[in-house]
Amino acid sequence: MFTILRIIVSGFIIGGLARFFYPGAVPMDLLPSIGIGIGGSFLGGLIAYATDKEGSREPFHRSGCLLSIIGACILIFIVRHFNLLP
Repeated sequence: MFTILRIIVSGFIIGGLARFFYPGAVPMDLLPSIGIGIGGSFLGGLIAYATDKEGSREPFHRSGCLLSIIGACILIFIVRHFNLLP
């Protein structure tokens, strides 16, 4: 239960920061922002996993706040480009 709450809160923070750093207005409600933040964290983790030069191939690891925000900005671009939100 505590883990789910922590994922939602971190998704809210990452989604809010990504909306702040993304150029232009990003009209999104609360739930899509949380979803973008959670998805951005997963995408940032995949980027970190793919570019890991040290050879530690763990199945899951933290990507860090910066890669999570970058991943969320990529998802915002995809959502806006393909007009996926109503």
